Amino acid sequence: MNIAKFDSRFATIAISKIVEENAITKTFIFEYPLGGLPGQFLMMWLPGIDEKPMSVAYDDGKEFWVTICKVGPFSEAMHGLKVGDRVGIRGPLGTHYEIGEGDHLVLVAGGYGAAPMYFVANQAVLMGCQVDFILGARNKDLLLYPEKILGLGENVKLHIATNDGSLGHKGFVTEVLDEVLAENGGAKGKGKINKVFTCGPEVMMKAVGDVCDKYKVKAWMSMEKYMKCGVGVCGQCALDDTGDLVCKDGPVMSFDYLRKLPEMGKYHRDGQGKKHYF
Repeated sequence: MNIAKFDSRFATIAISKIVEENAITKTFIFEYPLGGLPGQFLMMWLPGIDEKPMSVAYDDGKEFWVTICKVGPFSEAMHGLKVGDRVGIRGPLGTHYEIGEGDHLVLVAGGYGAAPMYFVANQAVLMGCQVDFILGARNKDLLLYPEKILGLGENVKLHIATNDGSLGHKGFVTEVLDEVLAENGGAKGKGKINKVFTCGPEVMMKAVGDVCDKYKVKAWMSMEKYMKCGVGVCGQCALDDTGDLVCKDGPVMSFDYLRKLPEMGKYHRDGQGKKHYF
């Protein structure tokens, strides 16, 4: 397995396999018993580059996946690595999605939010759940994990939305969510939806929560904030007005809680604490 452990929270591990998902996205597979749960993250470290939080895309107790889109210096450095190269990790960290036996779940994924949602779907299938998976991207070439999602079996129904209409519904994932919830009668209808989970851009997740309110379905979402330590020490990821920390009290949080925050779907703070409006 080629692992060098320093303590229970930190390890340096070798990349076992790299899968090219699309032109800007790769999945890195590690043979390592991380023990992550759907929705959790880890801190990934490249010496001399940076340390960044990364969602767990899959974990079966023997190996785990991290899917990384090339958007900045750290991700570009990751994309330059090869099988056998080593990275540092800390984790798993944070809260996770709560899945009940036999639930009917709707998962809404925007962009690279598809990776952690795939982990949810995989676990849900093992628990006898029915899943409507709504996958969105700007165009068909940027859709992430469609084949993997289809491979989860008959209990998972895939719905696709692209902004340009190149595949599936032309428009937003929230429009497809509205159709799915209407068809199933929301939380109390014939197709009773127990929960909606979502991961993606914050503006999208806020819109998902608003649609869920319309049908009286509870929603949980994975918040993304600027993090430095990942363990609740630095306070960098504190939420405005409450002071709750996304790295410890999240990243998975209920929309009932998030809707009360002044920043939800409106702005985020950078590493210096400056507001940037969406």
